[in-house]
Amino acid sequence: MARMHSGKKGKSSSKKPLTIKKVIWQRYDKNELTQLIIKLAKAQKSPSQIGIILRDSYGIPNVIQLTGKSITKILAEEKLLPKLPEDMLSLVKRYINITKHLQANRKDQPSVRGLQLTESKIKRLAKYYKTNNKLPQNWRFSRDQASLLVE
Repeated sequence: MARMHSGKKGKSSSKKPLTIKKVIWQRYDKNELTQLIIKLAKAQKSPSQIGIILRDSYGIPNVIQLTGKSITKILAEEKLLPKLPEDMLSLVKRYINITKHLQANRKDQPSVRGLQLTESKIKRLAKYYKTNNKLPQNWRFSRDQASLLVE
């Protein structure tokens, strides 16, 4: 898939294996893994951070393989998901950082363009989440309240 706002090609990456095999060396069962995910979520970790911690520290390569559910579904069942989805939150943080940069460097035109592109990505993603009922229908992104969304 191509990049969104440039004429470049997409990133190449490794793919997961097609066959799902039970890992022999795995020492955590379904309940222990669920409790570990809940513990990490209560420590204010995002779902992607939880996945990285599980992979690097605990040697769990695939949560779906062990539990049958993704990390976000487990967090949704426990009502520990944040109000905004993680990708939307990261775009809003990027938007805030660019606006802070532009307050200090008013003549930085490439950053102005980056701010426009980031804002359009936020609005496009909000439209998607509204159609899938992950955001309320009356949710709107406003430049003035962007910093309040992150808190």
